[in-house]
Amino acid sequence: MRRRLVGGALRRYRENVGYALEDAARVLECDRSKISRIETGQRGIRPKELRELLAEYGVPDSEQAALLAIASRGGPPGWWHPYADVLPGTYLDYVIMESAASEIMTYEAQVVPDLLQTDEYARAIAAAEPGYATGGQREAAVAAKAARRRAVLPGRRLSVILGEGALRQAVGGPGVMAGQISHLVRLIDDFPDLTVQVLPFSAGAHAAAGSGSLAILRFPDAPSLGVVYLEALSGGVYLESQDDVARYIRAFALLRAAALSASDSARLLSGLRV
Repeated sequence: MRRRLVGGALRRYRENVGYALEDAARVLECDRSKISRIETGQRGIRPKELRELLAEYGVPDSEQAALLAIASRGGPPGWWHPYADVLPGTYLDYVIMESAASEIMTYEAQVVPDLLQTDEYARAIAAAEPGYATGGQREAAVAAKAARRRAVLPGRRLSVILGEGALRQAVGGPGVMAGQISHLVRLIDDFPDLTVQVLPFSAGAHAAAGSGSLAILRFPDAPSLGVVYLEALSGGVYLESQDDVARYIRAFALLRAAALSASDSARLLSGLRV
């Protein structure tokens, strides 16, 4: 997925400056088939080559930095490195891109999103996950979520729309849910860049009625870049075309309009703590 995202961006940049495949190939001193495979995501690109092409295309430094972060798993180890064996490949791609994102928009119908879970709630989710064969794998998955929260929550705009069903589903029992709801209230207070809105049952049919969850990633100073991630039991589905991303951003805006306001949502959550 990361190769497709970077390759699609390189193709757009190349076409915007009027270069043919042969022109890009001359920059890297390679054949045009290599450029074609890079642009279609069939092969990766080394950071040095990526920098050379982006500089040739006149891409601003800030946008170059976003693409380099998406493309490369090198450099300083990310939070995910110790947990790579319990993170499915498609999900690992997602968390690498998430770490490079500046804005995350997510909708969850039935569960509290990973980034907002307590360890106890995450442990109850892991216990029901059929993909984990041992208690050790489940505990590693819980630890991975905790490391992800510490790395991602600070410094990013995070907009969450939470289906009322996620607050009513008794994950782990009443005690775990009480702790989870109290945690949500604390997070809203502690992180000014976090917005949580509850989509009540009374909202009726809505723009994501056919989806259990979705996430949209946007990247700093790179308005043409975006990724939609639709989670599934067999691994996630990614959409990266500009049309698809725009369509889901519009759907998310409709969800926000249908949901309770942030202040009303906070009051609802505070009331559920009692």
